[in-house]
Amino acid sequence: MAQQVQPIFILPEGTQRSVGRDAQRTNIMAAKIVAETVRTTLGPKGMDKMIVDSLGDVTVTNDGVTILEEMQIEHPSAKMIVEVAKTQENEVGDGTTTAVVLAGELLKNSERLLDQDVHPAVIARGYRQAADKALELLNEMAEKITPKDEQVLHQIAMTAMTGKGAEYAKEKLSDLAVKSVKLVAELDNSVDLDNIKIEKRSGGSVDDSELIKGIVLDKEKVHSSMPRLVKNAKIALLDKEIEIKKTEIDANIEITSPDQLQAFLDQEEKMLRDMVEKIANSGANVLICQKGIDDVAQHFLAKKGIYAVRRVSDSDMKKISKATGGVVVNNLHDLSKDDLGFAGAVEERKIGDDQFTYIMECKNPKAVTILVRGGTEHVTNEIERALTDAVGDVSAALRDGKVVGGAGAPEVQLALELRKYAETLSGREQLAVQAFADSMEIIPRTLIENAGLDPIDIMTDLKAAHSKKQVWAGVDVFTGKVTDSWKKGVIEPLKIKTQAVSSASEVAIMILRIDDVIASSGSKGKAPAMPPGMGGMGGEDMGY
Repeated sequence: MAQQVQPIFILPEGTQRSVGRDAQRTNIMAAKIVAETVRTTLGPKGMDKMIVDSLGDVTVTNDGVTILEEMQIEHPSAKMIVEVAKTQENEVGDGTTTAVVLAGELLKNSERLLDQDVHPAVIARGYRQAADKALELLNEMAEKITPKDEQVLHQIAMTAMTGKGAEYAKEKLSDLAVKSVKLVAELDNSVDLDNIKIEKRSGGSVDDSELIKGIVLDKEKVHSSMPRLVKNAKIALLDKEIEIKKTEIDANIEITSPDQLQAFLDQEEKMLRDMVEKIANSGANVLICQKGIDDVAQHFLAKKGIYAVRRVSDSDMKKISKATGGVVVNNLHDLSKDDLGFAGAVEERKIGDDQFTYIMECKNPKAVTILVRGGTEHVTNEIERALTDAVGDVSAALRDGKVVGGAGAPEVQLALELRKYAETLSGREQLAVQAFADSMEIIPRTLIENAGLDPIDIMTDLKAAHSKKQVWAGVDVFTGKVTDSWKKGVIEPLKIKTQAVSSASEVAIMILRIDDVIASSGSKGKAPAMPPGMGGMGGEDMGY
């Protein structure tokens, strides 16, 4: 009688596992579907996506990272592609769709090599070599710029906005973007984007958008009889409440007669009056307080003609300090006229239904506000995203001092140079470098397809132009012709391209090296962390 073999369970019940080619195919499929989702948004003729969340809130956008974040993707390797978009957004602020589409194409082309039995480690090695070479080539082809090249900076900002919802007002908005970046730039041309506050309000038109040399707070003055406008404002920044503090320990105060009660109340009032006196004696006529202001203190401040706002966020306090040159003080005894910031005017204005405090006309503001206006909330949201991209691009261009032409030109040039580089290699890595070169062409091809043009003819013309040493030959999606992207003013910071190439290649290599996916079920009764049907799942199992 044959001995019965006892099955051995290593993984808990409910665990899903796919191994080898199955795991690779599934992961590549997931990445490709994510890339396909955002691909149609690329370029001046890209389409928008409407995303409706579980609460019914609607987002209409053309911005790659916004789409991927709002989609709430579940699939583990698809999440890795979303990380590429987030990195691109954090590093540059633009080019998220480019990075994601490139990652998807690198994986798609690796599938062809896997089918020819090229080992994933060999493909990964080839991709790494190709990415290093691509970064080297990009640095060589880039043109240098300085803050004096105003026109180029404007063109960079306009290129960033083309194809976004704000395109129809890109002249006006690019002007705001360039001015704001130049105002907050440090001596070494580095820019902290946190110092450019974008405040949006529905109502009015995009043309009403403005750059304020200072900060706009969505706060109103604390007392109605305070002045609405203060010229030559001397601003005290206080990180302390103007209230009577409670004792740290529980304390009872025994009052036995009405006189004592009155004396107690008078004393409280005197303490508050003294606080206000200290502020007034410093010469301040505007008070920005991070904490609360007692009602009695509000009355005294109003009597002194001091404009005050309270409960201002920490980040706004820092921005006001940078804009006005004031010092945030957390001890009233220490407040002196040297701590005060300066602004040409502080004014309360009503926009729509809300009251705002404008701190304007600062002398040398290192923090500024762009106030965005638009017909509806969806419009202002999309303009804000476009402006964020433009500001990010201009600051990246200034920081590195290097820019490239757009319109698909750098990618076609890279493909051409990488194919030449592949010929110098022996071994199977050569195939991977060629696949990498092919992948670069997805960017111009997508630009062409999204404009409804014929990719075959135009790609042939583009390659021919580049083989004649026309480095900036790109596609003009409005005419369907090959054009000089630099002369057309389609210019992007080098950082967009280098970051997209390095992030996309790194994530492609990481996904390629995975040959086993084990999804545990977590605690008993819970569904597996991975979508069902991991084996050879199709699009509908992607867990979107």
